[in-house]
This record gives sequence, C-alpha cells and structure tokens, in this order.
Amino acid sequence: MAHRLALATLAATAVLILLGGLVTNTGAGLAIPDWPSTFGHNMFLFPWSRMVGGVFYEHSHRLAGALVGLLTLALAAALWREGGRPRQLGLVAVAVVLVQGALGGLRVVLLHDRLAIIHGCVAPAFFALLAALTMLTAPRARVAGAPLEPALKGPAVLAAALVYVQIVFGALLTHTGRSDLHLAGAVLVFAFVPIIAARLRRTTDAVAALVGTAFLVLLGVQLVLGVGSYLARFSTLQIFGGPATALLLPVAHRLVGSLMLGATVVLAVRAYTPVTDAFALRATATGQERRALAAMRSAVPNPSVKRR
Repeated sequence: MAHRLALATLAATAVLILLGGLVTNTGAGLAIPDWPSTFGHNMFLFPWSRMVGGVFYEHSHRLAGALVGLLTLALAAALWREGGRPRQLGLVAVAVVLVQGALGGLRVVLLHDRLAIIHGCVAPAFFALLAALTMLTAPRARVAGAPLEPALKGPAVLAAALVYVQIVFGALLTHTGRSDLHLAGAVLVFAFVPIIAARLRRTTDAVAALVGTAFLVLLGVQLVLGVGSYLARFSTLQIFGGPATALLLPVAHRLVGSLMLGATVVLAVRAYTPVTDAFALRATATGQERRALAAMRSAVPNPSVKRR
C-alpha cells in the first residue's frame, strides 16, 4: 500500500512540476491575484468556464498542488504504521509539501521574486524525497544480487548533489537570467555524473543497473533540451515550431532535470540500503516480493558460468 501511494504521489508531483514550468514560462504566476482563494472563490469551487489563458495554467497548478498535498498526507499515514525511518521520512514529506504550498501562496501575495526561486528549488527536492520513499517501500528494495561496493556510496551521493545544485542554478537562470552558473554546472554534471552512473550500471545489482541506464538516457535527452532551451532564449536563431517549441523546451528541460535527480537519489539510496539475504526473505516475503526476488535473481549474472 505504501509503495503504491509513493508511486502515485511521485507521478502527481511530476505533473505538478510540469504545470509549474508552464506557469513560469507563460508568465501566468500572477494571473490570479489572491491566495488561497481564487478571485474570491473557494479554490475547489472556482468555475471551470473562467479557466482561460494564464488563469488556466495557474489554477490547474493550484489544484494539482492540492492533490499532491492530499496524497502526501495519505502516504505519511501509511508510512506511520511501518515506524522507523519510513515514518520519519513521511513526516518530513508532509512538512516539505506544506512549506512548498506556503511559498507558492506567499509568492502571489508578497510579489517577491526570491520566493519564486526558493519555490523552484524546493519542488525538485520534494520530488527527490518521494523518489527515495518509492525506492525504500518497493519490494525490490529488500533484495539484490549482491551488496554494492562501499566505494560507490560516496560517488552516488555526489552525483545526486551535483544534479540538485545544477537544478538550483537552473532556477536562478529562469528567474534572474544568470546563465554562467548553470552552464558551469552543466559541465560538471556531464563530466562526472555519467562516469558514476556507468559504474553503478555495471554492478550485479539489477535495480542499480536499470536506473543507471535510465539516467544515461535521460542525460542525453537533457542535453538536447538544454541546448534547445538556451538557443530559444538567448539566440536569434529561428526554432522549429516557433513560440510553442520555445515554451515547451524549458518546461521539458525542467521536468527531465527532476527525473534525473530522482534517478540519482534512487541510486544513492540503493547504495546505502542494506540488502536482505534472499534465503532469509523467502520465508516471510509476500507474493509481490517473491515475484520481485525471482526477477532480481534472473537478472543477476551467475558467477559460476564462465564467459567465453
């Protein structure tokens, strides 16, 4: 139950980040002048017929934020029953989603650009937390072919940190136009993180291998989106698709950046999570966990078989 709620909350947050990008890049952040009401209406009772233009983007963003908040509360309730670290992280998730909602509202009320930057930095951090919870609650998180090498723990955390700092630099670029930090961060990410992901990808752990591969694919997509976004904003070149492409490129760039962060966080969590012995797990595993164990075992190479 907790894993399904974590997945649902993670997916809803991805949609929320996508909508947030549309709000920012269409300039619709102040289309609604009041908060938490919407033109004096209860947010949930605002007429759909009036959701046009910038109001559509901003109000959709608010509704999606409310959905994420409700899902986070349900997830925290499910994690509360498990106790320990999951319970603590569930409470942290509730605190972060409340802070994020307040930041979004205060941005409207106080008209302060700095709040918009902080709001843009908290969103991917919350997404990363949900990615960690999704990993920790997954049946596959309890089994593996072999523990990851201790030497990979530090690099896995470094990869997640570099990607997050790059997202922060991206928020500064979006709201202040400062591109130097974001370009420097891109160099660091593309110089070091692929090496770390490739090392994790080559391990016998099926989860690390799968997520490492997915990260490398996302990195390639992100490079194309980043170059396109930069050209659309800072050059005079004609972009195929015109204004629509110029809008969608940075929105997609932001979403893929969050997905990359989520992938690196999953790798870091995997590197630090003790694995359960497969034979000990077999006696107590649920049906879903047994299926996950079977899939993991089939994906792990047999060291007794010599390769030619």
